[in-house]
Amino acid sequence: MESEKLVAFDAQQGLHFRDRALLQQAFVHRSYLNEQIINDATLADNERLEFLGDSVLGFVVSDLLYRHFPDAREGELTHLRTKLVRRETLAALATRMEMGELLLLGVGEEDSGGRMRPATLCACFEALVGALFLDQGLEKVSEFLLPAVESVLAPMHLDVMPKDPKSRFQEWAQRTLNTTPRYRVVDQSGPDHLKTFVTVVTLKADVMGVGKGNSKQDASQAAAASALALAGEDAPEYVADEEIESRWLPQSPAPATEEDASAENEVTVEEGAVDEAAPAEPVADA
Repeated sequence: MESEKLVAFDAQQGLHFRDRALLQQAFVHRSYLNEQIINDATLADNERLEFLGDSVLGFVVSDLLYRHFPDAREGELTHLRTKLVRRETLAALATRMEMGELLLLGVGEEDSGGRMRPATLCACFEALVGALFLDQGLEKVSEFLLPAVESVLAPMHLDVMPKDPKSRFQEWAQRTLNTTPRYRVVDQSGPDHLKTFVTVVTLKADVMGVGKGNSKQDASQAAAASALALAGEDAPEYVADEEIESRWLPQSPAPATEEDASAENEVTVEEGAVDEAAPAEPVADA
């Protein structure tokens, strides 16, 4: 039941599938099969292909980035990969290729806008990658993805890309201590529509920073900014908060003042002083 549109898509994208059934399966939404009166044993939905394609996509994109940016640090590569494989990016690529027009959807899914839904388009793109991997292997997947990856990377400049505090702190932690930060919500307050979250960031179980915000994401970003500032790194986003810092950050001993040092010296002298006016005790003859 391969459509002319699907044949044209295969040729236009330079895929040249050998197993045409795999290509068709990549575009079959579960809702389509659920509404079929007669069960077609030759059709399966694209969810298993989506599962496979998700992993293949992550690997191929990582390989392309590794080769494309030989001087980039691990944190920078991770940041780029996240941008490339997120739902919005993949849905945009699927839209550009007009993949939504080829989807087989149930009536309910169609009527609810499923053909343009980002989650559905993203799943279809991942399923296509999974199908192409099964049909022709990693090399063909890389060939298919390279133009797409380059089109997304084109407006990005690695050396001037703005990085949030979490990204910068992760890079610092991996560079300095060879470890990855962990974030944990330790407190929350307020009504459901206006909650305030308090989050700590730890490295190897040591609390490095704390922050608060009206979302878990904002709180973790504030915690990362706090950790950067406490580590002596540039952190213009950091805003000191004595209340939560005194509660959740480990307290260092207060620095000694000049008066403290003077008093300590006096005690030391008194304890070690010798009364020069007192006569020495006689030493008994052996």
